Amino acid sequence: QVQLVESGGGLVQAGGSLRLSCAASGLTFSSYGMGWFREAPGREREFVAAISRFGAMTTYTASVKERFAISRDNAKNTVYLQMNSLKPEDTAVYYCAADPRSSLRTASSVYDYWGQGTQVTVSS
Repeated sequence: QVQLVESGGGLVQAGGSLRLSCAASGLTFSSYGMGWFREAPGREREFVAAISRFGAMTTYTASVKERFAISRDNAKNTVYLQMNSLKPEDTAVYYCAADPRSSLRTASSVYDYWGQGTQVTVSS
């Protein structure tokens, strides 16, 4: 019954912004760290950002640190990824995921639950 549902993806020009949302159900949301990953065609799934269970700590992959911001609203069981100054190399399917250990982990293999993904396409 656990579901993670992403939304907010789309087509945007380079330099633009998008905010992704991930709505969770079927789990005790505040017991999980949450992460965002992305996967481009022909490439391995890449860690993007993670947030601890109450939002006090965040971590980012270096390529997005100054441009993206992860946040969460536990009252809404939702995690967000604000993406600014988008570049063509950000084009990918973006996935949210739930980490039962809430340790700001970056390996996709440790996350228990995944959303279906949302496509982000950045044109030049």
